[in-house]
Amino acid sequence: MPDIRHRARQTLLLNFAEYFPPPLGGEEVIMETEDKPKEAEQVAEEAEKCDTDSTSSPVAGDAKTQDSRISNGDDADSDREMVDLKIIWNKNKYDLKIPVDNTGAQLKERIHSLTGLPPSMQKVMYKGLLTEDKTLREIKITNGAKIMVVGSTINDVLAVNTPKEVIQQEVKAEEDKKEPLCSQKQHRKVLDKGKPDDIMASVKGTKERLPTVPLSGMFNKSGGKVRLTFKLEQDQLWIGTKERTEKVPMGSIKNVVSEPIEEQDGYYMMAFQLGPTEASQYWVYWVPAQFVDAIKDTVLGKWQYF
Repeated sequence: MPDIRHRARQTLLLNFAEYFPPPLGGEEVIMETEDKPKEAEQVAEEAEKCDTDSTSSPVAGDAKTQDSRISNGDDADSDREMVDLKIIWNKNKYDLKIPVDNTGAQLKERIHSLTGLPPSMQKVMYKGLLTEDKTLREIKITNGAKIMVVGSTINDVLAVNTPKEVIQQEVKAEEDKKEPLCSQKQHRKVLDKGKPDDIMASVKGTKERLPTVPLSGMFNKSGGKVRLTFKLEQDQLWIGTKERTEKVPMGSIKNVVSEPIEEQDGYYMMAFQLGPTEASQYWVYWVPAQFVDAIKDTVLGKWQYF
């Protein structure tokens, strides 16, 4: 490179001297140097061509830098163990691929992106109600598992003529005006029979998830034995007596009322409102205290006001 440029520079200088000579040689000198500019132009063009080639040809380092900027955007999960799930909600099925070490809460976020159903309004079930703080691996969710989702979008809730929260607020206002439920005559005739011998033990001051077996040994309003079975996969509450079993869709239950039984620490009386008025309340007595909140969460959903 330096040699070519040096030759071009010297040639140009020589041509300049020959084009503008001292006023002695006159016409002969001009005739002898007439072809020299063409040679200088060729040398200059070769120098410019070399400069252009040297700047346009990439070096190995530049090529590597350029290649390193190319990415398909999937590197984050490429090395993580994935699991394929079948999400079932509102009679629709969705295929979802998710890292097996994601938590239940992260799964709810992915379900939200698929269905538009906010995580706080989801009841996600896989062999029971899904635990948000455990990973899918810990819950033992396997490839091809079916995940049941129950819940309504915000628009669906707003479209309901009589929202559950309005009914609950009205019921609570009425309860504040009344005497304690356990003191009312209609309930005293059941409570005065005493605590059933086969009732489940209560744990005062704690909150537990629903057991995997039915809640049994309790009384209904007529004084007969009743058991509650929560069929989460079908979104149903089964109310069983000696005579029959009523299969009630949880979405049809308008409200759940509960009150501790006086002088019986650790046990509650509870009513499920199956219709639009209090006349449709189904009463259950001697419900262990540790399951009261879990029953309300399961039937009404955590997003409800109660």
